[in-house]
Amino acid sequence: MSSRIAEHITWHQSHDVVDGVMMHPFDGEAWKHFNSVHPHFLAESRNVHLGLCTNGFNPFGSFAAPYSCWPVILTVYNLPSGMCMRLEFMFLSMVIPGLSSLVQNIDVYL
Repeated sequence: MSSRIAEHITWHQSHDVVDGVMMHPFDGEAWKHFNSVHPHFLAESRNVHLGLCTNGFNPFGSFAAPYSCWPVILTVYNLPSGMCMRLEFMFLSMVIPGLSSLVQNIDVYL
C-alpha cells in the first residue's frame, strides 16, 4: 500500500472506545471475541481484519426467470470509519451466478 494509507492501517490500536456506542466494527462484540480467541493475531497491529459481505439479487427483476447473482465483497476493517467503506477499499472477490437463490447453500461456494 502507499505510505499515505499505511499510516491508517494500525488505527484500530489507538481507537478511543466509547462505552455503549458502536462507531466502527472494531467496537462490536464479534471483534472483541475474535481478539480474545486469537491473541497472537492481535499482537501484531498490522494484521489485516477483513469483512465478508454478500447480498443476492435478481438481475432481471422479480417477474423474470428465477436467476440470482451474489457478489462477494471483502472490506478492510483496520481503517478508520471514514475510509473502510470507500470503494477503493472494497474488493469484489467473486460473483456467484445461479438459477436459484443461494441462501441455503452459499457456504459451499465460500
